[in-house]
Amino acid sequence: MNQINVVRYTHQYFKLWNAFISKSKNGTFLFHRNFMDYHKDRFEDYSLMVFKKEKLIAVLPANRKDDILYSHQGLTYGGLLFEDELKFQVVFEIVKTVLQWLSREGVLTLNLKTLPSIYSAIPNDELLYIMFLLKADLYRRDSLSVINLKAPIPFSKNRLEGCKRAKKHSLQIKEVDCLDDFWNTILIPNLIDKHDAKPVHSLEEIMLLKSKFPKHIRQFNVYHEEELVAGTTIFETEHVAHSQYISGNASKNILGSLDVLHAYLIEQVFKDKLYFDFGTSNENDGKQLNAGLQFWKEGFGARTVIQDFYSLDTRNFTLLDAVLL
Repeated sequence: MNQINVVRYTHQYFKLWNAFISKSKNGTFLFHRNFMDYHKDRFEDYSLMVFKKEKLIAVLPANRKDDILYSHQGLTYGGLLFEDELKFQVVFEIVKTVLQWLSREGVLTLNLKTLPSIYSAIPNDELLYIMFLLKADLYRRDSLSVINLKAPIPFSKNRLEGCKRAKKHSLQIKEVDCLDDFWNTILIPNLIDKHDAKPVHSLEEIMLLKSKFPKHIRQFNVYHEEELVAGTTIFETEHVAHSQYISGNASKNILGSLDVLHAYLIEQVFKDKLYFDFGTSNENDGKQLNAGLQFWKEGFGARTVIQDFYSLDTRNFTLLDAVLL
């Protein structure tokens, strides 16, 4: 497998990188350079490209800080992205070669966040097995609340009652192009008030990203008598609709606004997807769970999918020497 070579990404590979993402077995629009580069001033991009002879067969979206390489810290998920035809032995050699290359480049530690299984239609657990072989440290595990839209579980009584209240109050759901209202009047104030936090993306950033990916970033709002009362920003990929941001005003429980909004998205807008992903309810690096939020998501039939985070010494590539018989 000495035909495999690692190259650090530079802008000259912009088109090649994006073309690869579009046809890889586990890539999404989050790995497109137009998405990754919106916050390039905050991270030292250190993404890697893996070639077999002259053909690009894998990429690793990443950033470097001192002697640590991270699965890109500006992205929700990550890991190595592969050509869909690659078999296990080639993936194995790719990981080994990448670790050797990183070790030579003075990178001592690789912190790898995985891609949740729902984002790849093709089985994609090679990295999980290889992390075991490398004695990687599982330092974080998040639980995502996910609905299998091809085998849905009925909504709970509480969620159905919320939808009935919404119908009684004649709530209206609209998809809108403008994110300002939701961001400024509901999302940002709620995050500050409840968590003393801000959205991961600023309004300017999410508007920029939506302008670049209008089919993938979608905004749905709920109105009561023409007043905006709730909304969600959806990140849509080939197989998954993910509620990136969810928020409602103080009347959301009385009106049932968030219940009816997500019932509409699950049963109508995204019914042909494989999964609807509410994301994580974890706090404190996965060590705590917001039970109330989890309960609300599970009321729609969501159940748990795991996302793992690993840390390993790049010199551990020697542990792979005697694996393949």
